[in-house]
Amino acid sequence: MKNIKNIIWIIALIVIIILIGGTAFGYYKKATMEVKNPIATMEVENFGTIKIELYPELAPETVANFVALANRGFYDGLTFHRVVKDFMIQGGDKEGTGSGSASISDLKDGGEDKEYSIKGEFISNKVNNTLKFEEGVIGMARNDYTQYSSSLDEESYNSGSSQFFIMTKENTSLNGYYTAFGKVIEGMDVVHKIEEVEVKAADNSEETGNTEVSTPVNPVKITSIKVETYGIDYGLPETLTPFDYMTWMYQQYGLDPSTLTTSE
Repeated sequence: MKNIKNIIWIIALIVIIILIGGTAFGYYKKATMEVKNPIATMEVENFGTIKIELYPELAPETVANFVALANRGFYDGLTFHRVVKDFMIQGGDKEGTGSGSASISDLKDGGEDKEYSIKGEFISNKVNNTLKFEEGVIGMARNDYTQYSSSLDEESYNSGSSQFFIMTKENTSLNGYYTAFGKVIEGMDVVHKIEEVEVKAADNSEETGNTEVSTPVNPVKITSIKVETYGIDYGLPETLTPFDYMTWMYQQYGLDPSTLTTSE
C-alpha cells in the first residue's frame, strides 16, 4: 500500500514538473520569438522593385490602412503623380491628380462608397512617433488647411487617406508634422531613378494656380504593391469623416452650403 502511494506521488510530481516546464517554455518562446515587421513589395513598371519595411509599433493606424489597401489591390495600376527632385516621390491617388483619396469600399467588402481619412500619427497630433524623415522613409500625405485658417490644424493633421510619399533626401521640416510609417530596405536606386524623370506643370495648373513643376511627362506606373504580414492580422484603421473645405468656406461668408453646385 505504501509503495502504491509512493508511485502516485512520483507520478504526480512528474506531471507537475512537466506542466511547469511546459509553461516556462511557453513564456520563453513568447519572450524570444522574433516578430517580423510587415514588408511591402512595390513593382514599378520599367523601373524595378522597391521593398519597404513598415513600422506598426510607431503608426498602427497608418500601417493597417496601407496594408489593407495594398493587399486588396487598390494601388495596382496607379502612378507616382508628383516627383520633386531632392525631396520625394508621391503616389497613391486613384485620380492621378493629387486630389483623390480612397473610399471605405476600397478598404473592405460591403463598405460604403464614400471617401474617408485617418488619424495623423505624429508628435504634433499627440502621437509619439519618433521616426524621422530621412532618405528612404515612407510617409502619409495629407492636406494643409492652415493656409486658409490657423484654426484648422486638427482638420489638416487628420486628412490622410491613401496617398503616400517616399523621401529621396532628408527633410527635417516634416518631422513631427507628417506620419512616417516605414523605410525602404531594398530598391533605393529605383526610387532615385524615378526621382530623375522629366516633369512638367500639371495640365490644370492655370486653373488651380498650382504651378509646381512636378508632374511626370511620362506616367510612372505602380504595377502592384503587396504586403507580407507574416501571419499577423493588422485589421482595419479607424476611419474618420474627411473635412469638407468647401462647406466650411461657404459658412465663413455666411452662405448656405446647400447652394453648392458641381460643374459638369
